[in-house]
Amino acid sequence: MPTNTSTVPQSFGSDAFSWSFFHDQFTQLVHASVQLLPTLLLGLVLFMICYVIAGPMSRLLIKPIDLMTDSKLVVLVARRAISALVILLGAYLFLRLAGLTEFAVAIMSGTGLIGLILGFAFRDIAENFIASLLLSIQRPFKIDDVIEVDGRLGVIKKVTARATTLVDYDGNHIQIPNATVYKNTIKNLTANPRMRGKVAIGIGYDNDIRSAQTLALAIANQQTAVLSDPPAQVLIDSLGASTINFSLYFWVNSEQHSTQKVSSQLMRALVNEFTKQGISMPDDARERILLNTPSDGPIPTGQEPSKTQNTTIETHEHTDTLNDVSSDTDEIREQAEQSRDPEQGKNII
Repeated sequence: MPTNTSTVPQSFGSDAFSWSFFHDQFTQLVHASVQLLPTLLLGLVLFMICYVIAGPMSRLLIKPIDLMTDSKLVVLVARRAISALVILLGAYLFLRLAGLTEFAVAIMSGTGLIGLILGFAFRDIAENFIASLLLSIQRPFKIDDVIEVDGRLGVIKKVTARATTLVDYDGNHIQIPNATVYKNTIKNLTANPRMRGKVAIGIGYDNDIRSAQTLALAIANQQTAVLSDPPAQVLIDSLGASTINFSLYFWVNSEQHSTQKVSSQLMRALVNEFTKQGISMPDDARERILLNTPSDGPIPTGQEPSKTQNTTIETHEHTDTLNDVSSDTDEIREQAEQSRDPEQGKNII
C-alpha cells in the first residue's frame, strides 16, 4: 500500500510539470513573436516595396542600354533581369529580418544552382535564346529581306526568341532555329539590290567568235531590265567537242526584276538572233542511226493545221506572261502578310 500511495503523487506531479512546461514554452513563443512582429512587418514592407519598385527601377536603369542598342530583345531581357534581382533582394531582406539568415543564403545560392540545372536541361532552348540575342544585336538582316541560310531561300517574315520564319518562293513557311541561323552562312540578297545573272550558250567552230560576242552583248544591252552599270560581259568559258562555250554575265536590280526571268528573255533573244544571223549552235557530237521501216510514212496533214493554229492562239494569249521580268519578291512579301502566322511571339528585330 505505501508503494501505491507514492506512485500516484509522482504521476500527478509529472502531469502538472508537463502542462506547466508547455505553458511556459507557449508563453515564451508568444513573447518572442510579439517582439519579432515589428521586424517581420518591416521585412514584409521592404519586400513589398522592392516588388513595387522593381518595374520602374528596371525601366530607369535600362535607359543607358536602350540608348546603346536598338535591339528590343536585349532591352527586354535586361529589364526583366533587373526586376528579378530587385525582387530577390526584397526576399533576402525579409528572410534576414525574420531570423532565417541561413535559409536566405541557401535560397540566394540555390537560385544560381537552379539556373545552372535548367541551363543544362534546356540546352537547345537556351542556345536558341542566346542566338536570338546575338541576332538581335548584330542584325544581319531585317524583316522582308531576302536571305539564303542553311540551303533555304526566302523572305524574312518573323524572328522570335526561338526561331526565324522564312517564306520561300513556293509560298511555304519555313521555321529555322535561331541557333542554326546564327551558326550558318547567311546570304542577304537584299542588302545589295544589284544581282548578277548568267546565260550560257555555245556556237560552232565555223563562226566568228568576236562577232558572236559582240552580237550577244548588243542583245543584252537592248534589254531594259539589264543595268548599264556594272556593264554586261561576254566571256569564253571553254572549248567543247563541237562548240565554243561562252557565258553572258549581266546585272539587274533584284528589287524590280527577276534574274531568272531576265535570263529566260535573253536566251530566247540570243537563239532567235543567232538563228537569223546564221550563227550555228550545234549540239555535242554523237552518232545517230536512222532505221527505215515500212510503217514510216508521211504524217497526216488533216490535224496539223488545227494544232498549229491552237498553238499560235495560245502563244498570243500568253505573250504578256512571257515578257514579264518583274521580281517575285514583292508578291512573296504580300503573301507573307496575308498568311497565318505559324510562330507565336513578337518580332525581336
